[in-house]
Amino acid sequence: MQRRGITNLPLHTDHTPRWLWNRMVKLSGAITEVILEEYGHQEFLERISNPYWFQAFSCVIGFDWHSSGTTTTTCGALRASLNPQEHGIAVLGGKGKNSLKTPSQLIDAGEKFNLSTKTTETLVKSSKLSAKIDNACIQDTYSLYQHNFFLTEDGSWAVIQQGMNLNNKYARRYHWISTDLDKFLSSPHTAIECDKKEENTLDMSSKDSVDVQEISVDLINDNPEHLRTYFRRKDPKQTLLTDYFNFDNEDNDPTGFNNQPSFTMPSHHPVLDMDLSDKEFEVLKNAYELQPENYQELISLKGIGPKKIRALALISDLVYGKKASWEDPVKYSFAHGGKDGFPYPVDREVYDHSIQTIKDSLEQAKLDNKERHDAIKRLNKFI
Repeated sequence: MQRRGITNLPLHTDHTPRWLWNRMVKLSGAITEVILEEYGHQEFLERISNPYWFQAFSCVIGFDWHSSGTTTTTCGALRASLNPQEHGIAVLGGKGKNSLKTPSQLIDAGEKFNLSTKTTETLVKSSKLSAKIDNACIQDTYSLYQHNFFLTEDGSWAVIQQGMNLNNKYARRYHWISTDLDKFLSSPHTAIECDKKEENTLDMSSKDSVDVQEISVDLINDNPEHLRTYFRRKDPKQTLLTDYFNFDNEDNDPTGFNNQPSFTMPSHHPVLDMDLSDKEFEVLKNAYELQPENYQELISLKGIGPKKIRALALISDLVYGKKASWEDPVKYSFAHGGKDGFPYPVDREVYDHSIQTIKDSLEQAKLDNKERHDAIKRLNKFI
């Protein structure tokens, strides 16, 4: 499994006008049909899971280039224009309650595509895990509210999902493409497009968090009852475990030392607390009864959410001295590099291929001259 990228977008409200929606459905379908005919299903998944290409595609079909609604509307237009029987692709899930229908929709799609029961079960697991990782293991302040699953007739897939931060009024889009289930929790990113980097982001999907993943499982399987003292506040003035974690950002520090998270213990040793209620602690007890074999199984259990994942990570640091990654997995401002050479020079071959795919598709699409001309103008403006 690879998460192909992350995009940050400002939140916009209102709905797409009907005249624009109809146009987007027609254009998205026409372009996709050409891509499928000329390049095949896998190329379409590669393109749609690339955050830069997805953004360009959205602009071409006519939607606001930097709106959070780009994700909802573009995926919705593809869902409306693609027929599983005709095109060999099913677009499942969606926004809000529709995202929760993905597992049952995958089962139906698996039957239509004649996929084995085992393959369908793996697809359902992949859908749930990609959502759990971006919503709970990557604690970047963005809560998922939509999940779009693209499935081809041979069982290959891509996921595009989006989270929301109501405080800064931004949405963050996550792109995934299918590879190997074993890669879900070992730095699954390959290309990330995002201008906004969050501080102090716990990333339990990072390869730098592998030791903490293993310790978290051990803490549960050894009976979490002995951890109860870390989760209870017995005195209103009692210090919390999180009080010992200080994240400084001193720009005038040439050594970069103060840019790192620091952990300072006091001269005395109070009983530390993570403020989990008895009801929340019961979830850990239930996990102990099930004895998960690995971290993937642990986070897949019902009730194991961000708070409990974070608590186990902090205790791993306190008790065993093993630190999880606190780096936001956002890495690059643009998927193809930046014009100023930061964070790396533009890869012109990859960049040109992304744009040329859309241009070629537009030239061959079954559209009238005006529609084709207007779409290419929008693409050139985006470039």
